Amino acid sequence: MMRLYMDDDSTHGVLVKLLRKAGHDVQIPSDVGRSAAEDPVHLTHAITAQRVLLSHNYKDFQLLHELIVAASGHHPGILIVRKDNTPRDLKPGGIIVALHKFIATGMALSDHCIVLNHYR
Repeated sequence: MMRLYMDDDSTHGVLVKLLRKAGHDVQIPSDVGRSAAEDPVHLTHAITAQRVLLSHNYKDFQLLHELIVAASGHHPGILIVRKDNTPRDLKPGGIIVALHKFIATGMALSDHCIVLNHYR
């Protein structure tokens, strides 16, 4: 089970339902009054709430991750689901499978930015 915070571009209703059904503690921006917030606001919330951030926004969150690491900061982890319009793109069910495969590796997520597409 993972404590997740999903930014606005990832809150596809089916995905949220599947994650919760799989036993994950999922929080979305509307749950905490942060709908339509900028990416740094979402990441700040995830950090203060000690939740792993899940996003489809690879570029921005990769850059934010690099900034935090360069500043000797910390975060609970960032999970990215890339949408490149290729066969490697994940649908909601595939995201659940990839997340469980990643969890099964036992890798630490804290202070890392992981692309879930690599665990399909």
